[in-house]
Amino acid sequence: MTTATETATHNVDPTPPSTTTAKDELTVVNAPKGPQYITGAKMWFLNMSLSLICFLILLDLSILSTAIPKITGQFHSLPDVGWYSGAYQLANAALQPLTGKLYTHLRTKDIFLTHLFLFEIGSLLSGLARTSAMLIIGRAVSGLGGAGLMNGAMTIIAAASPLDKRALYTGVLLGFGQIGLVTGPLIGGALTEHVSWRWCFYINLPIGGLAAVVIWFVSVPDGNAGIVYTVRLFREIIPLLDLPGFVIFAPACIMLLLALQFGGVSHPWESATVVGLFVGAGVAAFGFILWEMRVGEKAMIPGVLLRHRIMLASVAHTIALGVVVIVGSLWMPVYFQAVKGASPTESGVDTLPSVLGQVVLIIVSGVAVSKLGYYLPWATTAGLLSAIGAGLMSTMTSTTPTAKWVGYTLIFGAGRGAGMQMSMLASQASLPPRLIPVALAFLIFVQNLAGAIFNIVANTVFTQTLVKKLAVYAPSVSPKAALDAGASAGDVRALVRGDERVLEGVLRAYSEALRGVWLMIVGFGCVCFLVSFGMGWIDVRKKEEEKKGGDGVVVSGMHEKEEA
Repeated sequence: MTTATETATHNVDPTPPSTTTAKDELTVVNAPKGPQYITGAKMWFLNMSLSLICFLILLDLSILSTAIPKITGQFHSLPDVGWYSGAYQLANAALQPLTGKLYTHLRTKDIFLTHLFLFEIGSLLSGLARTSAMLIIGRAVSGLGGAGLMNGAMTIIAAASPLDKRALYTGVLLGFGQIGLVTGPLIGGALTEHVSWRWCFYINLPIGGLAAVVIWFVSVPDGNAGIVYTVRLFREIIPLLDLPGFVIFAPACIMLLLALQFGGVSHPWESATVVGLFVGAGVAAFGFILWEMRVGEKAMIPGVLLRHRIMLASVAHTIALGVVVIVGSLWMPVYFQAVKGASPTESGVDTLPSVLGQVVLIIVSGVAVSKLGYYLPWATTAGLLSAIGAGLMSTMTSTTPTAKWVGYTLIFGAGRGAGMQMSMLASQASLPPRLIPVALAFLIFVQNLAGAIFNIVANTVFTQTLVKKLAVYAPSVSPKAALDAGASAGDVRALVRGDERVLEGVLRAYSEALRGVWLMIVGFGCVCFLVSFGMGWIDVRKKEEEKKGGDGVVVSGMHEKEEA
């Protein structure tokens, strides 16, 4: 195996290093003084390629929203709508923690490009689908691929750049992702209307292919770069992947997400199916915890991560901010469409102030951390601005002037952007290099899982409040009819058949129902603010200088650099 310091910008001795093999031990070789990184134009080419992949991942999450009517019309598959996103989420969530172990023990670029290949194959299958079932299979394959792309991009950036520059590169990557998320419905609508809904999937192929070519030709620093894939290697690696843990974890995750998807939609919450899924998920999760405790530090989610104060605070910060970002993104268009009467395209435009604030603060915070060294002020600012912005948004009604809702959503977006990468930086600054891939995969997993769970909670808050407020402000409107109608501008206004007085009451009921969602987000913004103080006051510039000091050895795979 080679050292973790090989890059395309440095000459490397082509003579294969001597190796030793043991089940629990990987190669130790002499290394140059301090870590070496990719710099200049080569680094920016790599970063932009990874940013394009991040753009595609988040574009893929939102582009279908405007294409689904055409898809269901062609396949006559309205009952399958939930599976077009659910299949992706299930496959993605089940595999994600395991990808951290794969990045730890195998060549980073190989694992990343394999996941990208799966994502692209899934996109191709979805675009070529002739039946709804084939489309669902394609979405599941894309989910398996997507499971290793975001954390893989973060892992590559961590290996290719010093800690004090990492915030800038990560900020650019996440900024591109947010652009993909917000432009998804607009791009999906344009492709569906003017070309074909199939291009919502085909669009991933040329962009992903171009990015893959660049990544292929850039030599990424990797402690596992010199490994040779042999039967003997896999015999040594497989015990380190904690596959039994994965076999227990995946069903727990799938059953939980299925219960959340079925509950209140295709099955009542109290039905045997939903209750059984929740119970099964709980039993499997308990078994997974017991197994991980038995395995110890070789676990898929090592116990040291959950005993590390900064990592625990980072997990809590990630969960809280994940709820703020995901739930806020999903419910903001409901206000613009149901309450303000905007079309889907118009509501996408109306969310731009929030997205603008988010993207600008992602990049600004990244530059600031690179220059000043400290991520903690931005982590606390994220919770503070998110709570203030959501609190202001809870006052929005059908008569709120444009200037006010633009300002409110701008503040909310700025809060989301200020802290989006800070928990990842905190974990990288405080954990040994061998744990970074696993930590990043775990952070992304808990963020997505928390978003899925609390979006269900938000939906419950909204529907229960709407039913109560309709009885007060528009008693002539059936709550069942309102819930069945959905949240589009036309459907909401069809409930009153032109009666302006009743419409005023309906819009007030919708505004107050949304207020409950915004206040829930305020609570998570406050949690985000409070837990951020546990993330450590660390100057990432000094941490990088510590890395550069002293001669020593670099230990591939699971082991770390030993200072002389």
